[in-house]
Amino acid sequence: MKLQGNIVDIENQRIYKGEITIEADKIVSIVEKEHDINHYILPGFIDAHIHIESSMLVPSEFAKIAVKHGTVSTVSDPHEIANVLGVKGVEFMIENGKQTPFKFNFGAPSCVPATSFESAGAVIDSEDIKTLMANPDIKYLAEMMNYPGVLFDDEEVLKKIAWAKHNNKPIDGHAPGLRGDAITKYIAAGISTDHECFSYNEALEKLQKGMKVIIREGSAAKNFEALIALLPEHFENMMFCSDDKHPDDLLLGHINQLCARAIAKGINVFKVLQVACINPIKHYNLDVGLLQVGDPADCVVIEDLKDFKTLQTYINGELVFDNGISNIKHVEFENLNNFNTDKKQVSDFRFESNAKQIRVIECLDGELVTNEIIANATIEAGNLVSNTKTDVLKMVVVNRYKNDKPAIAFIKNFGLKEGAIASSVGHDSHNIIAVGVDDEAICKAVNLLIENEGGICAISDAEEKVVALPVAGIMSDQNAETIGRQYSELDTMAKQLGSILHAPYMSLSFMALLVIPSLKLSDKGLFSGKNFEFTSLEV
Repeated sequence: MKLQGNIVDIENQRIYKGEITIEADKIVSIVEKEHDINHYILPGFIDAHIHIESSMLVPSEFAKIAVKHGTVSTVSDPHEIANVLGVKGVEFMIENGKQTPFKFNFGAPSCVPATSFESAGAVIDSEDIKTLMANPDIKYLAEMMNYPGVLFDDEEVLKKIAWAKHNNKPIDGHAPGLRGDAITKYIAAGISTDHECFSYNEALEKLQKGMKVIIREGSAAKNFEALIALLPEHFENMMFCSDDKHPDDLLLGHINQLCARAIAKGINVFKVLQVACINPIKHYNLDVGLLQVGDPADCVVIEDLKDFKTLQTYINGELVFDNGISNIKHVEFENLNNFNTDKKQVSDFRFESNAKQIRVIECLDGELVTNEIIANATIEAGNLVSNTKTDVLKMVVVNRYKNDKPAIAFIKNFGLKEGAIASSVGHDSHNIIAVGVDDEAICKAVNLLIENEGGICAISDAEEKVVALPVAGIMSDQNAETIGRQYSELDTMAKQLGSILHAPYMSLSFMALLVIPSLKLSDKGLFSGKNFEFTSLEV
């Protein structure tokens, strides 16, 4: 097979008319050759850090859509399903991904559970990491979210890091806001990347101290604008990622969108493409082609170097996307789950109090970090309740692995004027998380997810909508178009209920993520991410 076009030689920073010859799965020759074809051929795009589960798609269905945008490979942390199902969940992701040509590169989840301050469905300890690290299908130790464990020399954390080093596999970081001596020690432990930078100066310090910084632009966390100015000078040590991308967003684009945005800012195309296509391969030692003779034939044909619209995608010489059609086939699989809690009563969501003021989580649109603010309490019949006028709404987290009392807090900036929304996609332990205008609506939303053994839903005075997620309570068994349409309808309904957030369900899913400051809620209670300890709702 021969491909003709404008060949983009990223490493030598040149573009020329040429012809690529592919035999079996390899590139056997690349020659300069005159022709009349105007499209461009370049290495495929790579998402340098993503949780496939957050697309609500199993890997085989994710692959169908990703190749439409020229993505040929991901560096994937199966942390979400691991928190539900442990090593069994990691194995499910690997085996399902193997049924497609797409190049998933899974890591060993380093923090299951993410902290001891929440209830997860499984544990992956250092002995499990030892076993996983020896598996050639595991490419790296996934994000070390327990940065306090690194800083305070936690024995179990250090054992996990040691097994990654023993197997010569990279170690991913997760250190939002960590600066100074703390980040110096974190890096010295052997942690080589961070995708959690949310300011220019933070990212610059990490780069200067030897870290690779991954620019994240997902459905909820959007750090592209804050960090992209670093790329021209530091392109050799940067990558692109989405981290978490919901299905409706994935249908629209992937890493190709970040390339287009960077080019629109006037950044050199070769620097942008090195970040998008080359750096992840070299950092993680991926078996992905660099568009060189002898490499696997992993490449994309795009319309231009401005919008990066994909015309064709090849993986190992196989045409997996062509003329608007994905050639990756549906894969049959068994639904695995872990959902063991009974339906709740409205009274379960009461919070008896006579407090004048309460601590409130301030959700920040497009950020995983939150603020802690103090607000006046609203009490009815001795029960702390939502106040739609001040937009201080009751939020709950319900343990889905056993019957337990719901944890209760309050949150600002969701903006609901009616009903409730809920999700069993609740990072990292994936308990049920809900926010609503009153206890009755919250209870209805929680019970709807319990009935479906996982999903996302919205409740209004007039209707109920749910998208079932029967795979571990966090992924669908449907295709991207179906789940994307259903998710979009729910997103619209949440906004009709009053939500002012760009992605209310994605934002909701991170309100239980304790390792991101400042104030979050686990199934065990309100948690200060700054002090890394529980705190009181009442002031």
